[in-house]
This record gives sequence, structure tokens and C-alpha cells, in this order.
Amino acid sequence: MPPFGPVNRKDLIRHLRQFGFEGPYSGGKHQFMVRGETTVRVPNPHQADIGRELLARILRQAGINKEEWEEL
Repeated sequence: MPPFGPVNRKDLIRHLRQFGFEGPYSGGKHQFMVRGETTVRVPNPHQADIGRELLARILRQAGINKEEWEEL
């Protein structure tokens, strides 16, 4: 049950896998994860966490709403 807020890259990937995404796969400038026809770009590893705004954009692209994220 991750709170909707800053999350590190490793946890983001783990949670996206719980939603059925596979990967991350290399491609272009960023890695990406895939579930069916949906492709989500994963931010490159940095020392800081992924902020709320970027997390919201990633979840919107993945078709996951805030409530589903917090229920995980």
C-alpha cells in the first residue's frame, strides 16, 4: 500500500510489475515497461526520488488512478 507521494525508482518498478507490467526494457533515452498495448517510460536512475508530479504523469500514462495505487 504505497502512499501517493515521492517514490524511488526501484519501488516504482516493483509496483508497476504488481499491476501486470513487464520490464523494464531498454530503448531510446529511457527504459520502458509494457502491459498489453500500454507502454510506460521509466525515469533514468538518479539519486533523488521520483516526485509526486512525475509519479502522477507516469500513473496516468499507465492507466492507474491514485486510489488503485494506494490500494496496492
